[in-house]
Amino acid sequence: MASASSLYYHYISPCLKKRGLPDDQCFATLTNKHSFQQKQLQKQEEIKEDDGRGHVASTRRRQFMFQAPLIAFSFSQLVTSNALAVAEIDVPQDFRIYNDEVNKYKIFIPQDWQVGAGEPNSFKSITAFYPEEAANSNVSVAISGLGPDFTRMESFGKVEAFADTLVSGLDRSWQRPPGVAAKLIDCKASNGLYYIEYTLQNPGESRRHLFSAIGMASNGWYNRLYTVTGQYVEEEAEKYGSTIEKAVSSFRFT
Repeated sequence: MASASSLYYHYISPCLKKRGLPDDQCFATLTNKHSFQQKQLQKQEEIKEDDGRGHVASTRRRQFMFQAPLIAFSFSQLVTSNALAVAEIDVPQDFRIYNDEVNKYKIFIPQDWQVGAGEPNSFKSITAFYPEEAANSNVSVAISGLGPDFTRMESFGKVEAFADTLVSGLDRSWQRPPGVAAKLIDCKASNGLYYIEYTLQNPGESRRHLFSAIGMASNGWYNRLYTVTGQYVEEEAEKYGSTIEKAVSSFRFT
């Protein structure tokens, strides 16, 4: 299964290379920029402010902790559902709202699904939602820090270029022997998010249907990339396809 790191390696790194950076500095550029920002924040953790009456008050900057991806849907239905979710529709039957107050987003998840968080670090975090029984279907939200050059989704280029770079970067069907085959199904920009629908299939394994909804938001200090993803294999399409579609389409920033 592709991961959040795949998105950085296969898309963001090539994006930086277009700006003239060599291979071994592409990913490091984002990390270094983020590290520099963190150091600056630490230096400013204690700030002395004059209240105008000769008194000095000490204020402390709030520390954020990240809570510690991919998915196929009917593309047109997903975009429509997302618009409805933004309009504050009722929570679907058998779903509940997962509200992340720290990272400022909400998403509908099935009542009986589990929630798991990866070990967060200063650069990225991931939260996964999955059924109790063993399955190859799930939904996840990955959050990664971005450098100051990335201020909106268009900083990565138009959605068509973004999708083509991401999926072609995952494809290894041209190798001998062939590796994973990745195929772009559709892509669209809507509600400030990039939607990318595609499939992945390892030789001898079931085809995975994938859909990613990717957006950007600021935590007040720097921008972060949110990659909402879900996946199901063909054999589980009837059981989980609709459920995953509702979950991913409900994502919105708060």
